[in-house]
Amino acid sequence: GIGRSNVYLFWNIIEPVEGKFDWSQSDILMGLNEKNNHKVTLYFSIINGGTLGPFPDWIGKPTLNGINENELVTVLDSILSRYDIVDSVIIAGETESQFRYNERFIPVYQELFSNVYDRIKEKHPDVKFGNSFALHHVLNKNLEHIVTDLSIGDFIAFSYTPTDILNEITKTPDDSINDLNKIFDIFPNNKIAFFENSWSTSEYIDGFDISQDEFIKKLFNFYNKNESKIEFLTWYRYIDQETNTCDTTQQKIGDQMISMSGTSDLATSEYVIERLSHYNCKSGLVDINQNYKQGWNEFKTQIQMLN
Repeated sequence: GIGRSNVYLFWNIIEPVEGKFDWSQSDILMGLNEKNNHKVTLYFSIINGGTLGPFPDWIGKPTLNGINENELVTVLDSILSRYDIVDSVIIAGETESQFRYNERFIPVYQELFSNVYDRIKEKHPDVKFGNSFALHHVLNKNLEHIVTDLSIGDFIAFSYTPTDILNEITKTPDDSINDLNKIFDIFPNNKIAFFENSWSTSEYIDGFDISQDEFIKKLFNFYNKNESKIEFLTWYRYIDQETNTCDTTQQKIGDQMISMSGTSDLATSEYVIERLSHYNCKSGLVDINQNYKQGWNEFKTQIQMLN
């Protein structure tokens, strides 16, 4: 009964050779979403936390002010022309981490985003564009001003985990809903997207099935109360993975390793990375043995009630 999926397409995968696009992977992903009548939020992020890219080899490793606007417009136009199920695009992810120590580059990105936005809107007026921020980072590190400076486009997207800077669960479900509600106080005039919401059941970091179940129930209640202000809301993840396989501080995208998160001063700490892995690996609604958690039944019930 869900109606939306997040699809991650990176530039180095889509256009490995300048002007020559490889649709082999994306056609499968998009085809499955189209078959199931899902709209798609495209995560085509030239910013991934503290890292830029990944970019194709023919582009190299440009600085922020070295990203070619024409090339970016061309690849986005090609994707959106091919897949009409894409109705929203995220250009930058965990954006607060990129500019935490580089605020002087915010005007550079503002100009790039605005120029690309205007040109793409001419060809695809119904597609909406925004940037994504990790709300837990923003609140834990007092980075609201960066979000304010970059509240451009059609929506502001937020991911959320109930964790502190050590990646341990320190919030109750009620605390977390209060965190989500803070967004509307800070940005009363912006459309808000909740890009990836999650609650881990890893007891290693104080996560439990019952807490995930309760958060899901409260999350849907939150959505029902605020639906008119919300662009979309998506959940992260469906199925658990084996412990120690979910370290998102480094990911291989094509032939490149990039830093997806782990963008704080503590990013290189084994302690922090270990907890991030435990969190992500057990954020699913189904465990590694294909058993449904308590939260799955609640999730399914809530989706059916929406429909």
